[in-house]
Amino acid sequence: MDARLKGRIAVITGASSGLGRATAIRFANSGARVVCADLKSAGVEDEIIGQHGKEAAIFVACNVTDEKQIENLVAEAVKWGGRLDIMCTYAGIAVEAGHGLSKRLHETDVSDFDRAMAVNTRGVWLCCKYALAQMMEQEPREPNARGERTRGWIVNAASMLGLIALPRGPCYVPSKHAVVGMTKQIALDYAQDRIHCNALCPGFVKSPMIASMISSKEGEEGLAASHPWNSLGVPEDVADAALFLASDEAAWITGHSMVIDGGYTAQ
Repeated sequence: MDARLKGRIAVITGASSGLGRATAIRFANSGARVVCADLKSAGVEDEIIGQHGKEAAIFVACNVTDEKQIENLVAEAVKWGGRLDIMCTYAGIAVEAGHGLSKRLHETDVSDFDRAMAVNTRGVWLCCKYALAQMMEQEPREPNARGERTRGWIVNAASMLGLIALPRGPCYVPSKHAVVGMTKQIALDYAQDRIHCNALCPGFVKSPMIASMISSKEGEEGLAASHPWNSLGVPEDVADAALFLASDEAAWITGHSMVIDGGYTAQ
């Protein structure tokens, strides 16, 4: 175990599966105490506790479309850990996946767009709002190697589709572009307060979100072949990037959208 996040209190939404789960485990392995948040528990907090002790993790149920539940999530994190150092906003949906990427905008129900924006954009906005309020109230952490006392770190899960587009993504693509813009705005507004805000922009990672696209061997191999690296990502690839952005190694990085995509967007 390394100690890059030793003693830091981290909240991770969408922690029960995929990228969120991998990040919760990676953060705990780096010394953080982790608040695992999701609609329901899938046992990741128990896995962390089993490896690092009973004070290493808790689970808090949270639907990120409900402002009161997000407010409660931050309050529970502070009650448990005394402060909030890191907020990772992983909770997200891809409504298009349920339609097999078959619809263009004029064929898309408004309810699908509203649902995507409620989770992927508004939910991130609300998590940032309540995390920032707490970070502004608390004392900064001890000085880093630059001699700066940081108040907190926000790592937003955007997507490479927050930077480029993909055919038949009329809900997901706009929702993730908004997260990239939001991240830049927060970074500018809170740099003077020494709060970092960066975004992760994963490509096609083996996770529940793209399960329908890789349900067959042919589908998985075809998708992998579209990448210069000729493979798909795994959740741990994204967790490693999140660890970097939430550590003092990224002390002079804010407002950045880090692409983890096997070269897909370089084409």
